[in-house]
Amino acid sequence: MERELDHLGRFCEAAVAYKKKIGFNGTLLIEPKPQEPTKHQYDWDAATTANFLRKYGLIGEFKLNIECNHATLSGHSCHHELETARINGLLGNIDANTGDPQIGWDTDQFMTDISEATLVMLSVIRNGGLAPGGFNFDAKLRRESTELIQDGSLAELVRKRYQSFDTEIGAQVEAGKGDFETLEKLAMKWGEP
Repeated sequence: MERELDHLGRFCEAAVAYKKKIGFNGTLLIEPKPQEPTKHQYDWDAATTANFLRKYGLIGEFKLNIECNHATLSGHSCHHELETARINGLLGNIDANTGDPQIGWDTDQFMTDISEATLVMLSVIRNGGLAPGGFNFDAKLRRESTELIQDGSLAELVRKRYQSFDTEIGAQVEAGKGDFETLEKLAMKWGEP
């Protein structure tokens, strides 16, 4: 792990050297991202990433791009991650998409929690803005949320899912007339799946 961190530190140092060589005046950003691509990472959350930058002398060279959904995946709120970045002088950009906290992966949805959105903006105000950074919304309009309903695909998937209940035995089970003896005979007749 130490070697991996050292290698990444050298990579980031090389990025800074190249930035200076070509005269790029923009901000280099690191996005804390838990469990992607591995579960033990230098960038699990804002605090871990700040420590990584501090250890390799990269404070002042990089800022953090905080994604609200990654905050949730690391076990924090977006506001917590923004404040951690802000008080360390590292708040550079906000990827304002969020996700469902119960799903456990990155779903890139638009933020709909007004309380959390208010706290996000409070962090931006306390930070004096985000210049030269800003807000990024990489949330996606889900295909199934519009097209599948309009073209009937969703209704067809549901129909196919439950079509066995329109057959003789399915209709009996649905009507409360199917019993275990009948189902056992069918299972023996059909064999292993």
